[in-house]
Amino acid sequence: MADDDLRGDARKGPSGGGRAPTPRSPGTFKVGTIAGSDVLVSSSWFLVAGLIAVVMAPRVEEVSPGLGALKYVAGLAFAVVLYLSVLLHEASHAIVAKRYGFPVTSITLHFLGGMTAIEGEARKPREEFWIAVVGPLTSLAVGGAAVLGLWGLALEGLLLMALQGLAGANLIVGVLNLIPGLPLDGGRVLKAVVWGATGDVHRGTIVAGWGGRLTACAVMLWPLLQEQWFGPPDFLDLIFAFVIAMFLWSGATAAMTSARLRRKVPGLVARDLARRTLTVPADLPLSEAVRRAQEAHAGSIVTVTGSGSPVGVVNEAALLATPDERRPWVAVSAVARTLEAGLSLPATITGEDLILAISRQPAAEYLLLEDDGSIYGVLSTADVDQAFRESTR
Repeated sequence: MADDDLRGDARKGPSGGGRAPTPRSPGTFKVGTIAGSDVLVSSSWFLVAGLIAVVMAPRVEEVSPGLGALKYVAGLAFAVVLYLSVLLHEASHAIVAKRYGFPVTSITLHFLGGMTAIEGEARKPREEFWIAVVGPLTSLAVGGAAVLGLWGLALEGLLLMALQGLAGANLIVGVLNLIPGLPLDGGRVLKAVVWGATGDVHRGTIVAGWGGRLTACAVMLWPLLQEQWFGPPDFLDLIFAFVIAMFLWSGATAAMTSARLRRKVPGLVARDLARRTLTVPADLPLSEAVRRAQEAHAGSIVTVTGSGSPVGVVNEAALLATPDERRPWVAVSAVARTLEAGLSLPATITGEDLILAISRQPAAEYLLLEDDGSIYGVLSTADVDQAFRESTR
């Protein structure tokens, strides 16, 4: 059983108040909630549960002969119990993340194990460390409790088999997830350690990413070692090793690529990218607003109330789509987007805070305000994208 730490948190930018519910991933089914987070089951889980039932059926028949078709039901029950322990692993991530103030939108169980969708990135190494390490520790605790049950309880038959499987699976998952390579939990632990030692979160990610790549190579070599020690691997062993290795390699590579790009993000400064802005009444004819903007060499137009308070930002695409002959008869407000929450940003915003703000409330233009509430300019998403592309060349 490879837990998706085998996990790789699906982390997202933190959302502000009043955010819309996160859309449920296609092919998933909600089965409940834990600590306010949806628990989802992927359709791929049913395939693996069925496979576990088939694989376990001969062992069930050996332990409890004469069950007939019910041996597959017993195997399916074992799969459910096994995934309940995976759910405990993921729930521990969610609970600790919430204690640190990060929203957790969902916990998803799928064919490789589980995934916890945590919104936001750790702000300090210790947050990264504890959010990551608590999962493997939970698995080891479940495995240890099962071992104690084997010693202290006089079990036999299917109950004994189930407890043995639960102990073995959780101890293996706990140990494997402490391997220091992304996207495993151990990789996040290594990232936190390097981050704490160097003060550079991106360096921590790169080091842990290389750990993940080395782990992927080791997984690919495992069938060869298995042949030396236990005999030739079967076809399923080869397929399983390939799938896990590709998962680890792709997860580690994605994390490393993201870290390299994010090194460039601090160079994005909203104030430096702002366009000169003209303020006009909302009912001014569009043609007159454009004329005034050209005279003032302004690259954007903001509509204001009679008292000068901003109410909207003219959308450049909507303005260009309005024919010249119609502009004298169209009010500026007709092509302006109302300033909703999230469309006004501080002129001092930079780096990842800027990227996260744009991600929270997607728009073509944002109004930049000084600390005293006065208008500094307008920030175009297109200008941010261009600046980011140029910085990564």
